Amino acid sequence: MPVSNPWLAGPTPTARLPREQLEERILNLLSSQNMCVLATTSDDGPAATPVRYYHLGLEVMFTAAPRSPKMRNLRADNRISVGIFAPLVGQASSRGAQIFGTARTLERDHAEVDGYWEAFRWQSDHVERSRDLTDPPQDPLTVVTPTRIVYTEHWLRREGYAPRQHWHL
Repeated sequence: MPVSNPWLAGPTPTARLPREQLEERILNLLSSQNMCVLATTSDDGPAATPVRYYHLGLEVMFTAAPRSPKMRNLRADNRISVGIFAPLVGQASSRGAQIFGTARTLERDHAEVDGYWEAFRWQSDHVERSRDLTDPPQDPLTVVTPTRIVYTEHWLRREGYAPRQHWHL
């Protein structure tokens, strides 16, 4: 029987990508998607919330209403996991990242916030909501700084690398 991706059969490679190449692949994934699932926890248990994100390097950022369950959870425990994935059309296309890290919410007057807002594409949201583009958002911005990332890409098997790669701070 013909097989479209014979390299998916047989033993799974175990070779690790060099760090620079792994970071490049993670950045490519972050740049090519715009939705993620945030996982936070509270006394009631875990909560997984889909949100639109932007990134600056390996950091992921998003805005949210301060009283939302995810923000309430992050104020109590700033540990977070973020899942980002590309559309799956078959085993060969499997590609995603699970980011583990901490979240910090930067108010508009925080010394570091301007650098993040420059990378945050708020303008399209303003246009969609008929808001004035000369009036930038005043919302707080939440930034997720990774401590480790589990990156999965089955296409790596073609090149002799393990499909699951680990990045650590």
